[in-house]
Amino acid sequence: MLTSNHLSDEAKQTSNSRFFYGWAIVAIATLALLVSNGLSIGGIPVFYKFIQADLIASGAVSKENIQSVYGVAPAMTFLLAGFLAPVAGYLLQKLNARTMMIIGCVILGGGLGLYSQSTSALSVYASHALLGASLGFVGVLVNTVLVSNWFVRRRGLALGIVYTGTSFGGAVIPQISNPLIERYGWRTAMLLVSLLVWFILLPAVIVFVKNKPEDIGVLPDGDPTQAVTDENTSKAELAGMTLVQAIRTPQFWIFSICAALVFYALFVVSQQLNLYLQGPSIGFTSAQAAGVQSLLFILSIAGKFVYGFLADKFATSRVMLVSASTMFLSTLVFLYFDSTTVYLFAILFGLNYGGTFVLLQLLVADYFGTREYGKILGAVTVIETIGGALGTIITGRIADANGGDFAVAFLGLIVVTGLSFALTIVLNIFYRKHAVAV
Repeated sequence: MLTSNHLSDEAKQTSNSRFFYGWAIVAIATLALLVSNGLSIGGIPVFYKFIQADLIASGAVSKENIQSVYGVAPAMTFLLAGFLAPVAGYLLQKLNARTMMIIGCVILGGGLGLYSQSTSALSVYASHALLGASLGFVGVLVNTVLVSNWFVRRRGLALGIVYTGTSFGGAVIPQISNPLIERYGWRTAMLLVSLLVWFILLPAVIVFVKNKPEDIGVLPDGDPTQAVTDENTSKAELAGMTLVQAIRTPQFWIFSICAALVFYALFVVSQQLNLYLQGPSIGFTSAQAAGVQSLLFILSIAGKFVYGFLADKFATSRVMLVSASTMFLSTLVFLYFDSTTVYLFAILFGLNYGGTFVLLQLLVADYFGTREYGKILGAVTVIETIGGALGTIITGRIADANGGDFAVAFLGLIVVTGLSFALTIVLNIFYRKHAVAV
């Protein structure tokens, strides 16, 4: 057992410099989401057009079915990540965050290596399955738990910083990948970006990640005492519904369907907008399409901060209403979509892309309390994932039915975001911001 006379070197340094090591954990967790989400979700679409060309040229996939393949492939990533979330929660009780993250890095790096050698639809599907599996180990859930171990009073700020990693990944990875693709080809480029996993993220996790502040003889938030924090935390943990109670309420299903519709739109835009922009309707080059995608994710970072700030000042459900309405308005741009209005869409949708990601997680606590927050969020995550997966599959099939053009398929986002806006109105009318003690 650690005592005041036997602090580790890390704890002594923290005490002397007044630097709390938890902020180093925040930095590593942010890096983990930048690399893992960037290489699995946000940044990987810049490769799609080049992979599609190879599959068609080799005869592995017909031109008439190629968009369907790239509707199913990202759907597999989302489904594996979503359905592994409860498994990851269970494994965290048996292992620890650091071990889970090391496993996730190996799966991610291996998945990218397999992807770089893909020559068929089956190998593409297998690669995307590995990318999705990696997110169960080194994605949002594990990093949320890790950072939550280190912070109590400042947990909201710490997690807000960490979640920007998902957006930075979507902004940074395309700008790294696209020049590499143009110079070396997509296969070599994918191997090169996989080095971010092997030589940056994995060593950082091995060397710097500590699972709990107690491991280095300090307390959460760097506090000298935790008595008051523990008392407040215990009270908070008793407030709200259990998972069984939550799923018996109409509110849970209205909220979950609304979230699934939101993720339908988020996943379609993050995975297939790049293909749309390089298609016959818009005709962007790969570099131009990558620029739009990076702009969208950069703005999503701002959206997380803006909507997070607003949620601290106003009822989260009301802020979600603003975000849902603006997201719906952004999709109306698809009625007049061209090389100019694409940037208007990127601005409006990008801000709300980041905003809804934060707001949906906050609303789970607002509507159902914190008693079994993790379990309820996990259930909602599975439903969100199904919505997102259906989005990419349906959009890909519609695009194939229209000769590979995504114009008609993306009009469906107007209906989807309109329905999510309507359900947000229902939630605001019939349910108040609360966490009822049960």
